[in-house]
Amino acid sequence: MRIAELVLRRRGRRYSRRVTAPQRLLAAVLTAAVVAATAAAAVVPAGAASVRHSPQLWATINRCLDSSQRYAVGVRASMPGVGDRRLRMYLRFQLQYFDVKAKRWRAMGGDADSGFILIGNAGFRRRESGNSFGISKPPAGGAWRLRGRVTFEWRRGRHVVHRARRHTVGGHPGTRGSRPRGFSAGECTITK
Repeated sequence: MRIAELVLRRRGRRYSRRVTAPQRLLAAVLTAAVVAATAAAAVVPAGAASVRHSPQLWATINRCLDSSQRYAVGVRASMPGVGDRRLRMYLRFQLQYFDVKAKRWRAMGGDADSGFILIGNAGFRRRESGNSFGISKPPAGGAWRLRGRVTFEWRRGRHVVHRARRHTVGGHPGTRGSRPRGFSAGECTITK
């Protein structure tokens, strides 16, 4: 193998010096490290930005039952994969109620929070999952106005690579497990 030459310019003159084998090895290792770091940094933000605006990232209410036997609300969500099987996808389903006096949405807390649920690896194009919540009867003559809030997390080990949140919206009529069939809504009102 020929010895590489490094060309230097100084005050318009051309100089050359011989590059030794250890210098070539060091240059190759540093170049590989910079390329790998740049590639790794480029993959995560691009994936994070694309999932945040993906039409496959959504949440909807697919059940709103107010019968004499059972009061229940079902929330379903869709989560896009990022093409990396090393990442795991988690969903957290929460119910919120509208506080009429405060004129704002509030978390119901307690059993109306599923905690984070593993739904699979992020190598898939997308995943769907859902959760149903049993609801107590509203006060006599009253009603519960409810909506879902879903937190989406893509994790590598314990590290959260990206997080997104969505409130439930309508317009997803083909969701699995909907009752009545094809039901998709942003809110659910349960009356006594």
